[in-house]
Amino acid sequence: MSDTGRSWMTRLTDAVLDRAGWGVHTARDVAEEVKVALRAMATPGGMRGVAMEAAWLTAHAVLYPWGAITEQLRPDGQFRHYRTDGLPPRQRGLMVSAMDAAGTPIVLVHGIGDNRSAFAVLSGALRRRGFGVVHAINYSVLTALTGDVRRSAALLGAHIERICEQTGADQVHVVGHSLGGLIARYYVQRLHGDSRVRTLVTLGTPHNGTLLAYLMPTPLTKQLRPGSELLSELAEPCRPCRTRFVVVWSEMDQIIVPQRNARLEHTSLLVEEHQIRDSGHLSLPVDTRTLHVVVTAITRSDDSLGHPIAAGGEACRPPEVTDGHS
Repeated sequence: MSDTGRSWMTRLTDAVLDRAGWGVHTARDVAEEVKVALRAMATPGGMRGVAMEAAWLTAHAVLYPWGAITEQLRPDGQFRHYRTDGLPPRQRGLMVSAMDAAGTPIVLVHGIGDNRSAFAVLSGALRRRGFGVVHAINYSVLTALTGDVRRSAALLGAHIERICEQTGADQVHVVGHSLGGLIARYYVQRLHGDSRVRTLVTLGTPHNGTLLAYLMPTPLTKQLRPGSELLSELAEPCRPCRTRFVVVWSEMDQIIVPQRNARLEHTSLLVEEHQIRDSGHLSLPVDTRTLHVVVTAITRSDDSLGHPIAAGGEACRPPEVTDGHS
């Protein structure tokens, strides 16, 4: 990047962070994060990621009206089949070897201003792999203007209770994209949702806020600013959480700024991290690496969940898994 580009970027981040009450040192740190993202875009994988982001943005615009229609829950799922000989080999294998995983409902929670069409690819891929109950929920498109993470988390909890009642399941897996991951985290961490959510996978979620939230002064976006009251509440020590967290973030995320704010470190949470170098924010739910992470997370043995969660940070930060080239 040229000196002119660096100077322009530094002045811009200085101005934004000065408005937020942050120091110049932090602004320079953010500028470094932006440079990391730009370097990621300059790689062959990054160029593919930019192309994927543009293509998915176009496809998503076409699918958006369809996604506004509320999805009907099909509680029988794979239990419609009492024989497996008519199923594709992949579905048959999952049902035979991991019946519990195949029968546990998967709840998909979209991001701000979006709807369930964000998961059009992911939900279909999960069903093709034998997961019978895959349900994407919608919340109001006005959430960006009038929403509240705490209220949305309570509504998510009520929705999950209905799903468990209709399917007979004791627990669910949740995949949350962007804001959806933060809503699910609040439900799990602060509303005792860890009794219902076995695994929470977050994709590009602003666990530590995003500077872009300063561009829109609404009640919801104020909650998404770094250091907000809501994020400070989530960062507080809490009782050990039974839910396993799987966090996916990208160095090329253009919505979470700085990108590392999509990471999650908490002394009371068991967190597994997957870093992707070259995926845009919108295309994270359609990235094949994301699908691999989701499938692996929700079919994994629950043995690791039986281990006690210590108070020290080491218990909450398993070895980092980097998926930059996988």
